[in-house]
Amino acid sequence: MSNPRLRRRALLTLLALPWPAAAAGLQEAIRDAVGEGAFTEAGITLALPATAENGGQVPLTVQVESPQTEALHVTAIHIFATRNPTPGVASFRLTPLLARAEVQTRIRLAEHQQVIAIAVMSDGTRRRAVAEARVSTGGCLA
Repeated sequence: MSNPRLRRRALLTLLALPWPAAAAGLQEAIRDAVGEGAFTEAGITLALPATAENGGQVPLTVQVESPQTEALHVTAIHIFATRNPTPGVASFRLTPLLARAEVQTRIRLAEHQQVIAIAVMSDGTRRRAVAEARVSTGGCLA
């Protein structure tokens, strides 16, 4: 294809096709961000609206119970969306200088799906919280 418009159209068509390995892509994204191992389902809170009118800007808050001391603190918070074209939504690096381990942001969601927040602690443990969100109008391209 020598025509740039045809090439661009073909690429956009390929991007719009459903991705058959979405679950595998999610697991790979999580493994790449936080490694292998078990998660604790306590000590972390993920808050987002149950229904979002506009998937292009869904408010989200993650709070992690942590003393934020040099000995024990949150080093990172990662956000994943199970049905977005790209499952890794955001990553935040934290230090013990923060008074509390909390992040607030707005994310894009393609459709009804689960959102996963994972906090990595300085001692190597990992905490996970999952919340579900319905989206009236999708905020992603595919």
